[in-house]
Amino acid sequence: MHRSVRHRLDHFHANLYTNNQSVSNLMTSIKLCDIAANVRAKRERRKESRPGELLAAALELFVEKGFAATRAEEVAKRAGVSKGTLFLYFSSKEELFKAVVRENISGRFSEWTAELENYQGSSADLLRYCLTVWWERVGSTKASAIPKLMMSEGSNFPELAAFYELEVIRPGDELVRRIIQRGVSRGEFRPIDMKYAAYLVLAPMLFLTVAMHSSGPWADPSANLDPQEYIAMQVNILLHGLCVDAPPSPTDPTKNETP
Repeated sequence: MHRSVRHRLDHFHANLYTNNQSVSNLMTSIKLCDIAANVRAKRERRKESRPGELLAAALELFVEKGFAATRAEEVAKRAGVSKGTLFLYFSSKEELFKAVVRENISGRFSEWTAELENYQGSSADLLRYCLTVWWERVGSTKASAIPKLMMSEGSNFPELAAFYELEVIRPGDELVRRIIQRGVSRGEFRPIDMKYAAYLVLAPMLFLTVAMHSSGPWADPSANLDPQEYIAMQVNILLHGLCVDAPPSPTDPTKNETP
């Protein structure tokens, strides 16, 4: 082969190799950039979900051990982060507990109030709906242990007790009173003293939450305490005591009883 032709071929092959290598390097760089972007995206998603993970871990530990016995480092460990990371989101264990209550209970009152205001059925059906939905959204979850926790430890933590009264007890009482007052105003419920009205509804539900998180006789399977049956019976008793003329409801367990 002529030397000049051979030289040009060698030069062409060299350029081709260089170009291929450049393309290869470029593709490698693109892949590395994609990997880095995915890592950053996952890290950002993890960062965004971290408060929720911390709240879930805290709720589990508060239910298992109580507030006083739960340590911040235990919450962090269960959530898979450092103690320092926990305090980036919540300044203290007290603030963490408040966030847990808001996430699971008190933060829902605006939603429940809106449902009350937009409800189109009878007040009897509204009361039944209220208790049933409460069980579905709170009572059947770990958050239902919070009232028992506050009863047992609230006196040792006055700040948390005041917070709980302001954000849970008072709004809960007011919501139930509004339901009963709705029935009275519409002529569906007989007039009663509103000072005690909410307690008539809430006290049996409080018993249910305590029973479901106790190791006493109610927790024994032989006791046959079915929450949904309990709530249905409680609503039936309430309505027969409240209604001016209470016709049996389709779910009334006493409608077929012989006097």
